Amino acid sequence: MYGLINQMRRSSSSIPTNIAEGCGRASEADLGRFLTIALGSASELEYQLILSNDLAYIDTTTYDELIAETIEIKKMLSAFILKLKANR
Repeated sequence: MYGLINQMRRSSSSIPTNIAEGCGRASEADLGRFLTIALGSASELEYQLILSNDLAYIDTTTYDELIAETIEIKKMLSAFILKLKANR
């Protein structure tokens, strides 16, 4: 369980970290690459939440809230990535 918690902390902190790093880059292509990495981290977190729920490490209410927020973040990142690609 403690290993999973550590992975979830790393995945969740990686999302805004990669967004920030991408914003600090000189080109939209670099930003897009870091947004894609952030999306991958959000997908990791989504799986880790599913696993935590399956193993009954978190209650259903907490799971429902966190998975909904994670899915919303993935949608926002995907939309941002698509918008960047359309501007190229």
